[in-house]
Amino acid sequence: MAKRSRETVVPRAESALDEFKYEVANELGLLEKIKSQGWGEMTTREAGRVGGQMVRRLIQAAEESLADENKADRS
Repeated sequence: MAKRSRETVVPRAESALDEFKYEVANELGLLEKIKSQGWGEMTTREAGRVGGQMVRRLIQAAEESLADENKADRS
C-alpha cells in the first residue's frame, strides 16, 4: 500500500484531529477493527465513512461558528 504524505495546516491541531478520528471511528463501530488491525487494513469504504463523517462535523461546526459571529455582529 502506498503511503500518502499529509501535511497539517495547523500543526498544533494534529493530536486533536487524531483524537477526533478515533472518536468518529468508535461511533461508526470501527474502533475495535482499527485497534486490532490498524488503519492500513481498513477498506476504502470504511476509511471514507470515517473521513466523510469528520468532514460533515467540521463543516457543521464552522457553520455554527459563522452563525454565532453573525448573531454577535448584529447585536
